[in-house]
Amino acid sequence: MNRLPFLRYPSWLLFSKKVHSRMAQPLYVGSFHAEDAVFQNARLITAQEGYMKEGQPSLRLHWLIDENDGIIMDACFRAFGPPALIAAADLACEIMIQKNYDQARRISAEIIDKKGRDKEEKPAFPEEAGNLLNIVLFTIEEAADQCSDIPFADTYISSPIDAVPGIEGNGHPHWKEFTLQQKLAFLKEIVANDILPYVQLDAGGVEILDLIDEREVVIAYQGSCTSCHSATGSTLTAIQQILRAKASPDLIVTPDLSLLR
Repeated sequence: MNRLPFLRYPSWLLFSKKVHSRMAQPLYVGSFHAEDAVFQNARLITAQEGYMKEGQPSLRLHWLIDENDGIIMDACFRAFGPPALIAAADLACEIMIQKNYDQARRISAEIIDKKGRDKEEKPAFPEEAGNLLNIVLFTIEEAADQCSDIPFADTYISSPIDAVPGIEGNGHPHWKEFTLQQKLAFLKEIVANDILPYVQLDAGGVEILDLIDEREVVIAYQGSCTSCHSATGSTLTAIQQILRAKASPDLIVTPDLSLLR
């Protein structure tokens, strides 16, 4: 299907450094074949948006998906078009791996953009690249539609951030030197970059409310997180693990229970 017109490519300078890196060295370029699915005991899903003609961009997305629980075991893509399309598809693949197809369907342009940001307040992609992000979203939607007969695992309501990669660490080396306001700002940045993009896949949210005695991080859940039992279980554990790895290993995270339903 081709739903998009010819695109004028935005200036290179309008993209983040992370996006530049994914343009030059994408991590998930490739393709899967039937034998890969057999070897992994998975279903092969192939979805395509656009066609390589008249200079128009196109994207082909491959999933290896577990037919027992709908989890995307692996993902890769082939793209024709501006480098920003390659970067957007690459970031999306990183987000969706180890999520189920319903969570992948909920990936938005904002989530992809946040994944590619250098700084929380500055977008990774300019507005002119919106149609390129839409190509990625249309292709994900098509792939997810092919999985509608696959049941979700009974544990689907567990934390969508359990499988967040790269959360090993011993905290920030200058954490103890930060003022209270600097610590709060840093914690909010971690939440925005490393936690929100994942809980948003299940229409949830997390906000830093306070830092008590410079050790107890008080958070507030939003959206679907307020009624999910894992808000005080696996989701809370995952949030604490991420904050300890990136800020301080001494942190304890507690939710504002008055906001839970």
